[in-house]
Parts: sequence; C-alpha cells; structure tokens
Amino acid sequence: MDQLLFHPRIVHLPLALAALMPFIVGGIALAYMRGWLDRRTWVIVVLLQSVMFGSALLAMNTGEADEERVEEIVAERHIDAHEEAAELFTWTSAVVLALTMMPLFLGEGDLRNAIMIFSIVASAVTLAFGLRAGEAGGRLVYRYGAANAHLDQDGEPQNRIHAVEEYEDDADTDE
Repeated sequence: MDQLLFHPRIVHLPLALAALMPFIVGGIALAYMRGWLDRRTWVIVVLLQSVMFGSALLAMNTGEADEERVEEIVAERHIDAHEEAAELFTWTSAVVLALTMMPLFLGEGDLRNAIMIFSIVASAVTLAFGLRAGEAGGRLVYRYGAANAHLDQDGEPQNRIHAVEEYEDDADTDE
C-alpha cells in the first residue's frame, strides 16, 4: 500500500466520529431510557466507538511513521505537541469504549442509566481532545509546512497515487 500521505487520509475518520458521538450516544441513551428503543440498540454506540478508537489508533501509528520525514522541516516541539494531543485523544477514546461497553453487561436500573449519561459527557470530552489534536495537526501542515516534507525538489508530491497521474496524463492529451 502506498503509505505516502496515509496519515492525513485516515485522521478525518476518528475526528468525524468524535464530532458525531455525543449526539449519537445522547440520542440512543434518551431513546432507550424513554422505552423507544430496545436494549440491544446500545450495540450501535459500542460499534461506532470501536471504529473511532481503531481509526484513532491507526492514525496515531501512521503519524509516527511520518514523523521522521516531517522532523526535517518542522521543529520537534511542534510535532510533540500534536503527538501528545493525539495520544490523549486515542487513549481517551479507548476509555470511553470500555465505558460504553458496560451497559451491555448491566441489568436494568439506575447504574446502567448513569453510565449511559456519563458516556455522553465522556464522548464530549473525547471530542474536545480530538479537536485539540486536529488543531495541532493543522498547525503542523498550514503554519509550519509539514506537507513540504512530501514534495520533491520540483515541488511535486513524491510517490503520487497512480490514478491521479493517469487522470492528469489523460487531461493533458485532451488539450
């Protein structure tokens, strides 16, 4: 697989899910507590949280793979700020995943409802950490020029995706 620019391709999934999860968790929790949805519906929350954690973990690992190349252009302290924010986001999403799994194993009652409500708050906190990681990543790219680490001497992207090259070749022959 072409790993060039894989990190920026993957980071958007956990951030998008982080933005949606407080609403999804809140909506499903409310609907369950009002009796509108069955207990099994909570599995949707657990599955989406699992995807968020898995994609955040993948994004964190692809970022680490990119780090050596970007360090040639961007000061290490800026990279470290993004890395620490990403780690906090990733591990918080793991904790929230464990939290959201708990209602599946609890019987009806106040404890289950309290954990569902706390899951809403925890998913909002995870969103805040995700926004912090995304902002630090955006600063790397747009303020400090991290994307330039992937350009060759002519300013062209290195190891570009073949489909893009074929499209551009076709466009050049049409003129």
